[in-house]
Amino acid sequence: MKVLKFGGTSVANAQNIQKVKDIAAKASKEEKTVVVVSAFGGVTDMLVKASLLAAAQDETYKNTLVDIENRHISTAQELIDINNQSKVISNVKRELNVLETLLEGAFLIGETTPKLLDKIVGYGELLSSFIINEYFIKEGLDSIHKDSKMLIKTDDNFGKAAVDFKTTNELCENYFGTVTYQLIVVPGYVAASKKGESTTLGRGGSDYTAAIIAAAVNADALEIWTDVSGMYTANPKLVKQAFAIPHISYEEAMELSHFGAKVLYPPTIQPVLSKGISIHIKNTFAPDEAGTLITKNTNGKSRAVRGISHVDSISLISLEGSGMVGISGISKRFFEVLSEAKVSVVFITQASSEHSICIGVASEDAEKAKVALEKAFEYEISLKKINPVVVESDLAIIALVGDNMKSHQGLSGRMFSALGKNNVNIRAIAQGASERNISAVINKNDVKKALNTLHEQFFEDNIKQLNLFVMGVGNVGEKFLAQIEKQRKFLKKQLKLNIRVVALSNSKKMVFDENGLDLEHWKDALANGEETGLDAFYKKVKTMNLRNSIFVDNTANEAVANTYESYLKDSISVVTCNKIAASSPYKNYVHLKELSRQYNAPFLFETNVGAGLPIIDTLKNLIASGDKITKIQAVLSGSLNFVFNNFNDQTNFDEVVKQAQEEGYTEPDPKIDLSGVDVMRKILILARESGNELDIEQIENESFLPEDSLNTTNVPDFYKSLVKNKSHFDDIYKAAASKDCRLKYVAQFENGKAKVGLQHIPSDHPFYNLEGKDNIVLFFTERYSEQPLLIKGAGAGADVTASGIFADIIRIGNF
Repeated sequence: MKVLKFGGTSVANAQNIQKVKDIAAKASKEEKTVVVVSAFGGVTDMLVKASLLAAAQDETYKNTLVDIENRHISTAQELIDINNQSKVISNVKRELNVLETLLEGAFLIGETTPKLLDKIVGYGELLSSFIINEYFIKEGLDSIHKDSKMLIKTDDNFGKAAVDFKTTNELCENYFGTVTYQLIVVPGYVAASKKGESTTLGRGGSDYTAAIIAAAVNADALEIWTDVSGMYTANPKLVKQAFAIPHISYEEAMELSHFGAKVLYPPTIQPVLSKGISIHIKNTFAPDEAGTLITKNTNGKSRAVRGISHVDSISLISLEGSGMVGISGISKRFFEVLSEAKVSVVFITQASSEHSICIGVASEDAEKAKVALEKAFEYEISLKKINPVVVESDLAIIALVGDNMKSHQGLSGRMFSALGKNNVNIRAIAQGASERNISAVINKNDVKKALNTLHEQFFEDNIKQLNLFVMGVGNVGEKFLAQIEKQRKFLKKQLKLNIRVVALSNSKKMVFDENGLDLEHWKDALANGEETGLDAFYKKVKTMNLRNSIFVDNTANEAVANTYESYLKDSISVVTCNKIAASSPYKNYVHLKELSRQYNAPFLFETNVGAGLPIIDTLKNLIASGDKITKIQAVLSGSLNFVFNNFNDQTNFDEVVKQAQEEGYTEPDPKIDLSGVDVMRKILILARESGNELDIEQIENESFLPEDSLNTTNVPDFYKSLVKNKSHFDDIYKAAASKDCRLKYVAQFENGKAKVGLQHIPSDHPFYNLEGKDNIVLFFTERYSEQPLLIKGAGAGADVTASGIFADIIRIGNF
């Protein structure tokens, strides 16, 4: 014999019930089959709602009752042809009349007792099973309906009755052993006390009904049919990469069920476990998919962690105080009080010093537990030997589950390290004595991020997903997005990095997509986005709360740079080509670095100096390896190098500057480059990264620009001043040419002092042959004292800057 149970979604409507019929028909051809069904999807909630309204003497309960009636009548009419409807519909209406009477009673007395509520809520399964059986018969199946109240006997603990297994097993053996029908349709959830009063087995009790029957008749298998293809490695609604677990042990399934895996009701496993009856979880809407098989063991083939689960709406209750230390019976009193208050404890941890006990309970029970405990320990609290009970709400439990976890070292470390890197704060920790689970209490707002982080860590072949929030889509930003689109598949395959751009913003619009934006059509998406703002963008990033989040700043905007602190404090990494933050006052620079370390959020700005050249990274490696910088000489402005390499006695200075701007080698305001401010920022950053305390005001700037050019306030006026001062620039060129020298804008740092300025470079100098927009840096160190370490290459341009940003993101991915 086989037992099949179909949940509420599987029997939610006529179309779904037709699928159930096909599955049941196929099973009954092979062997006698028991079909246990839940109420039509949502009906139990409607019954509870109607009873509460009636108890509150709110006549709108009648509207809910009408909805319940319409739901069942319309389903019956869809399933059963008009010639056979009258019998079915009259029976349904007769039962609904009794339900109406019960609700009227609740309305008149202004309350619902647990006993009355059990009678009311059980009607969902009674009606659904009757209609489904009549449909089976109409379809030619050899089917009979059996009321489970005649089979399953319980005590009179209404609401969650305890089963009398001795009596129940005898009744089930007698009935199922003699019935000759191939299909027996049974309502789940409902049972009866020895006195014949209606009882229920608790929410999720239809699973339990099926397991009770399966164990009683020694069924070959118990199949739980639902709307997902088995027990998943994590909740697939929250973790898109989650997948069905093919094979799992009873104990693992119980742990996952206890910690929130709603596919299976936790007590279900108990009756079949001792009998060794397998449980198969299958998908009603994809019956050919393998699902999950639950058995005694998995033949040692399982990985260490089998699944990650969670329980929402948890509150932590703590009792602590010096008066608890060394006093026997405190724990006994503590848990007895909760038991008497009918508060279920889902999580326990106790300090080894015996100074405190901390438990997790459902949030709805928190106040009841607090009141009961404070009453029980009122005397000790009054003497201040024990502190008043502390309740922390808005929490959740996440749990790693697996039979083989005890055989693998370092799982806890990997779990908490991964969570810590993503700013998921752990409020409490517990590990089962069986070492089959590790549980942690976290803020409920972090559940999705935590589940995805842990799933990535333990199930996704070490593929790390990076979620990018990109500010600025100009020349650099556009090239950056193109590079990501081109390299995405390569990075996933070769470096195990899954890079997704989940947000974009320009100065007017912003667009977000948690699943990742389509980078082939990002311009259209952004054009149709919502109005942007720095604060609005940040709040959206924070609300999304995604793992491995990186804020990418492709702007040169000071206001954007001022937001870095907020991102770093939320453990969101920052990658930027914007030099303003790293060259801001030294105190702020150090503060950002400290935040990066404190919140484990990398703050990378390689492109601040030399675009895509690995200048800062090389400098960091020198310092980290114990070397000491004695002198830095560099041509750090690709734009100025381009300008002076193309400026001669045949060209006009303003035209060359215009060309540099149009080709993307200068900032939008070219005065930033030509005034030397940009180079000052770069040498300042290098000096700081080499371990020196310096501010930009301390750098000597020997400007080659005339005073009136420096005093302009906008780009058009700046160009006018360059035209006006043509002879000034011509004279600069002639002075260098007369000495057979070339003009280079050089930055230098030595003996704690920095300066920048235009220099005449002779033909035997390393800078002389620096062409185009190239940069060059000479690091003189204690190790490189005679021949400096030289880095040379393209130091400006959207492509190389974008590649530098990209490289920083890959560094974070490998972090």
